[in-house]
Amino acid sequence: MKQNQHSRRTNELAREKLATIMLFEVSDPDLQLVTVTGVEVSVDKSFMRAYVSCDASRYEEVSTALERAKGRIRSLLGHALGWRVTPELAFQIDTTTDEAERISRALENVPPTLGVEKDENGYPIAADPEGGADGAVAGPQDGAPAAEGVEGE
Repeated sequence: MKQNQHSRRTNELAREKLATIMLFEVSDPDLQLVTVTGVEVSVDKSFMRAYVSCDASRYEEVSTALERAKGRIRSLLGHALGWRVTPELAFQIDTTTDEAERISRALENVPPTLGVEKDENGYPIAADPEGGADGAVAGPQDGAPAAEGVEGE
């Protein structure tokens, strides 16, 4: 959705009100430790998509609890916002934090071959079998022809 200053302000206001409602007004134990990460409100304010984050093992439980509490949350949100129209709510689980954690773990486990010095073709630079490093390049094995450079690369 296209963002301008007015829509960003509207989204931020709606996110703050929704987070306050979920923290203080909704007493469902399945909605504990749920964070409202973002909100998108339609231009006419008739629809609102809320992104929530929780532990990866609780996605189904939280989705069910949000569907159960949707009517109560919408009613409280209508009173808190004071808009002419109370928006319809759609909740979506935000998995970006889980993806970021997965990527972070993958970057911590860098394979040892990544640090090996390579030539311009991507082959590792091997040391001389007698122990001296003369900069010999280990190319394709078993006498396979080396790939020639293609014009236009």
